[in-house]
Amino acid sequence: MTGLGDAAVAAAEKWLGTPYRHQASECGLGCDCLGLIRGVWLELYGSAPEPATPYAADWAERSREERLLHAALRHCGPAIAMSEMQPGDILLFRWRAQFAAKHAGILCGPEHFIHAYEQAGVIRSALVPAWRRKVAGVFRFPDRD
Repeated sequence: MTGLGDAAVAAAEKWLGTPYRHQASECGLGCDCLGLIRGVWLELYGSAPEPATPYAADWAERSREERLLHAALRHCGPAIAMSEMQPGDILLFRWRAQFAAKHAGILCGPEHFIHAYEQAGVIRSALVPAWRRKVAGVFRFPDRD
């Protein structure tokens, strides 16, 4: 694991137990999966990569626009192979092949990741085969200047 990967995991672990709240990004108060990533980014870099814009819960199903993948490419660079992923990397998930990637989490070990899940809030989950099949991209937080 890299120093930045360690820092990303440590930051994500602070959010464990935060309730799920659509479009929120407040550690301990509420967040969704994007809010978790934004919160970790803010801790790592001191500012958000871009302003948050409102989004409906079903944005991916309605537009099919790859908003999460494009944002990850803009701010993190090219996706890395799953075989190269390390703790601290951002995982993007696609629920179904015909829909855009819609869920995100942070790898916290070789077999686990932290994410904000609607039914449970921010939790650590096993990266079981069912989750691995849904991975749409793996991205590394960029080096700090």
